[in-house]
Amino acid sequence: MKRNFAYSLIIFLILVAGCGTGTHKGNGNQLSVSVTGKAVIDFTEYEHNFGKVKEGGKVACIFTFSNTGTADLVVNSAVASCGCTVPKYSGKPVSPGKTGNIEVLFDTEGRSGIQTKTITVRSNATTPVVILKITTEVINTNNN
Repeated sequence: MKRNFAYSLIIFLILVAGCGTGTHKGNGNQLSVSVTGKAVIDFTEYEHNFGKVKEGGKVACIFTFSNTGTADLVVNSAVASCGCTVPKYSGKPVSPGKTGNIEVLFDTEGRSGIQTKTITVRSNATTPVVILKITTEVINTNNN
């Protein structure tokens, strides 16, 4: 019984030692390991308030983010909670230490009062979903 346990333990340790998160490359007696990095998305701001704006116009803001990780960051999608809000992004990989932008365009046509919209950003980052928010108070000039 002890012998079976010892053999099982040895096999387990061999299997665990052979499994890793990177690529193993043999070089004689050396073993080099290349570990896959992680992308980290970090926005300078997660909310933007346009203040008061007149109904009928379009307003835009830019959300800037940095890749503070060790692998390329790719924004897969940016989807707004409403059709009046349109996010734009390049979709190109952002290298570690570099920055990228998501431009958000809000159309005030047919809107009035306080408006709050969200943008759901999906990426390959360690936090794969980030929610951005825009707010504004739309002033209808026809009622004044």
